[in-house]
Amino acid sequence: MLLNELLKNTDVLEMKGSIDIDIRGVTYDSRKSLPGYLFICIDGFATDGHYYAQQAVDNGATALVVEKDVSIIGEATIVKVADTREALANISAQWFGNPSKEMKLIGITGTKGKTTTTYMVKSILEKAGDTVGLIGTVATCIGNEKIPARRTTPESYDLQETFEKMRDKGAGTVVMEVSSQGLKLKRVNSCDFDIGVFTNFSKDHIGGFEHPDMEDYFNSKKKLFRLCKRAIVNIDSPQGEIIAQEAKCEIYTYAIEKEADVRAKNIITHSDSVEFECITPWFTDTFKVSVPGLFSVYNSLAAISICGLMGIEPQTIKEGLLDVQIPGRAEVVPTPGKPYTVMIDYAHTPDSLENILTTVKDFVKGRLISVFGCGGDRDKSKRPAMGEISGRIADFTIITSDNPRTEVPSEILIDIERGIKQTEGKYIVIEDRTEAIRYAMGNAKKDDIIVLSGKGHETYQIFKDKTIHYDEREIVENILREEG
Repeated sequence: MLLNELLKNTDVLEMKGSIDIDIRGVTYDSRKSLPGYLFICIDGFATDGHYYAQQAVDNGATALVVEKDVSIIGEATIVKVADTREALANISAQWFGNPSKEMKLIGITGTKGKTTTTYMVKSILEKAGDTVGLIGTVATCIGNEKIPARRTTPESYDLQETFEKMRDKGAGTVVMEVSSQGLKLKRVNSCDFDIGVFTNFSKDHIGGFEHPDMEDYFNSKKKLFRLCKRAIVNIDSPQGEIIAQEAKCEIYTYAIEKEADVRAKNIITHSDSVEFECITPWFTDTFKVSVPGLFSVYNSLAAISICGLMGIEPQTIKEGLLDVQIPGRAEVVPTPGKPYTVMIDYAHTPDSLENILTTVKDFVKGRLISVFGCGGDRDKSKRPAMGEISGRIADFTIITSDNPRTEVPSEILIDIERGIKQTEGKYIVIEDRTEAIRYAMGNAKKDDIIVLSGKGHETYQIFKDKTIHYDEREIVENILREEG
């Protein structure tokens, strides 16, 4: 493809060299640059791609896109733009033929509920006979093919490449999680969103490598609603009300507490599911979803709104919600022959921890045993808040480690302990997560439920000097095997 075709939607500030050259590939990693390639210099968190411009040229790149001045030895066209991240998104879409325009693209943003809602929509649309692509925290799925996810919202080049694969494999719809970072870093620019969804908003992702404050976090979320044709918004969230008021596109609202286009009433919670009546502009019917809790109703309302807007019949939506399986979300781990239950959940914020513990507390017949930690290099204010929540709700808490990263694990546990000491909750501190799980299982009694929070679908544990394989399903299975 000619360079001038790739730059069709990109504002060029300066140009050195010829624009009428054939480009054989596009990359933002200088190590992957080959003869005839276009290398786009991205100024990232860890390093600056402009430092590697010469390496890219030495590897054969015939053109560079930059936002800073670079000096190179050799011949290469240099294209200067205001923002190389925006250029990467636009150029990537051009390179792959704008594949998102050939499918229905649904983007879901919010602090919580993104993963669950995407899986619900995928389950429903597959019941309707559609081939569905899914992009998110747990994995990228193309039909039945599953690819582990590296980040919730991939870099724009990788995202457009994934869209192309999904299109070529016959996907009619792609449903994806759109992270605040993905929006802030313009990874989803040039994506043709048919529907944008806002689930909720609470404190998360505040830190040196993420958002400096809540205002930046929320402003990043709002960007999705300048990119989509239609929006679906939870107006029980105050921030959802703001989005509904500010969005310029067609808006549909959902809620439990407030009057909305899509609303749930007569909610009945069971130990393994939740039922409710749903009133929509398209139909009124009763639904049952195989994930318990009020938060599950909200996620279901988002999925029902999306599918109702797409013209899916209520019976198909019922079947999809009943059969949906969400990895690491209120997931029960088999414990054959044991009188207790082990559940894993991705809850890693105060709100999500309170949601899962409150839900389980409503139906547990024995004790609720909470096992959780907090990630290192993340918002420290969450730690005492989560300690207070677990101490207040659970019958017994085991404070442990969870992705300490570069921080000293024991110091994270002290922060959590400050919160739990504000309650009368019984607790113990066991830094090693496997030992914490072993202690919980060894001391559990009949009808107890052990909730392992924080890891969910994750299969790793991140330390300062290494990342190890760590799947809580396997940990539970190994402990059961040791017990005989």
